[in-house]
Parts: sequence; C-alpha cells; structure tokens
Amino acid sequence: MNYANIKKHDTANGLGVRVSLFVSGCTHHCKGCFNSEAWDFCYGQKYTKEVQDEIIEACKSNYIRGLSLLGGEPFEKANQKDVCELLVRFKKEFPNKDVWCYSGYTFDVDMTPNGKIWTEHTKSMLERIDFLVDGKFVEELKNLRLKFRGSSNQRIIDVQKSLREGKTITVSDENL
Repeated sequence: MNYANIKKHDTANGLGVRVSLFVSGCTHHCKGCFNSEAWDFCYGQKYTKEVQDEIIEACKSNYIRGLSLLGGEPFEKANQKDVCELLVRFKKEFPNKDVWCYSGYTFDVDMTPNGKIWTEHTKSMLERIDFLVDGKFVEELKNLRLKFRGSSNQRIIDVQKSLREGKTITVSDENL
C-alpha cells in the first residue's frame, strides 16, 4: 500500500484533533473529488512498519482524540490488510481513542459478507472503526453546511452500535 499524506493535527475529518492517514488508491473516481491525485495506487510513498510507528507515535499525545482514515479509499481490497493492521495496533494501544473512516463504499451493501469489497480483513476493520462516513461523493449533492461530509447522500454511521443492533445506525449533525 502507498499513502498520500499523514496529517498529525487534523480537525476537519472527525471530532477533535486527530491524526489522519490518507491512503492511495481509489476506483470510485468521484467527479469533483478533493483528493483525485490519490486515486492512483502508486501515488505518494510506500506504507511501511516505520510509517505505522510514526502514526502511532503521533497519536500518543493526550490532546489527540483519535485516528481518521481517508483516501484514496481505505476499503479498497488492496489497502485492507495494511489498514487493518494499523487499526488492530491503534485500538490495542489506545482503547479510549476513536477511529473515523471515510469510504465511498456503503456499510450495509458493500461491506457485508456478500458485498463487493469483503475480504478476510473487512470484519476486523469494522470492529475497530467507531464512525464511518460512507457513500461516494456526489458533486451535484455537495453541501458545505454538512458536518464531516461533502455531499448529502453520505452518512455518518455509528459502526459499533450498528454491529451490536444488526442494523445501520446513523448519527445526525445535531448529535455530533
């Protein structure tokens, strides 16, 4: 896996101050994407154990609320193994910090055992993600008033509550 960027003090991609990893590679190619250079799976730098160590180190500060995963596309099959390993380590070292993930794939269709992006890592990833912003960015539905989303078709999903209850539970802007 390659990555496009690491932001160590991000306030735009989830609640609080976060460390954000922007992975490379995305097959959605959404019109108007803010990060289209990261569509290329070879863009950026190689993701290594040293990069993972750097991310974990950056998360140690008390003011860091959590980790955000963006892209590119964290749930592309080619990215899931490395993203999953980071999530396992992050949750082990920081059980009280949260994870936000942004994906053009949908929670209740694509991320199910019969979904098109399901791999041996998908379930483990979902078990460690607290909030998932799902759905492709749709330029015609762009809405700058939405919190943590670019277009009105995208949802903020409480993943852990959804997994417990067996149905998709969304979070409204008022509850953030």
